Amino acid sequence: MAANVEDVTIQYEEEGVVVVKELDKVILSKGAWATIIFRYQQWDAKKNEYSADRYSIRRYRKVNGEYTQQSKFNISSPDQAQKIVEALSGWLR
Repeated sequence: MAANVEDVTIQYEEEGVVVVKELDKVILSKGAWATIIFRYQQWDAKKNEYSADRYSIRRYRKVNGEYTQQSKFNISSPDQAQKIVEALSGWLR
């Protein structure tokens, strides 16, 4: 993993192919516990193309100077992402 929260990534490569391509991230909190939301695409070998954008919220804990993933929530669809935005927007008015 990474020693600095800014260096945490979900980008993942297998046999020279980027299987999970990180497009963007926003660090929501820093410290001994960090929360990051990622925008990414997944490689579909059957279609030979990347998926539509996907989103994941992940929590990391710094242990022995390195951030390790503790939990994650994958947003399953653009519709679910929109509902999350609407719920938070309503609560924060």
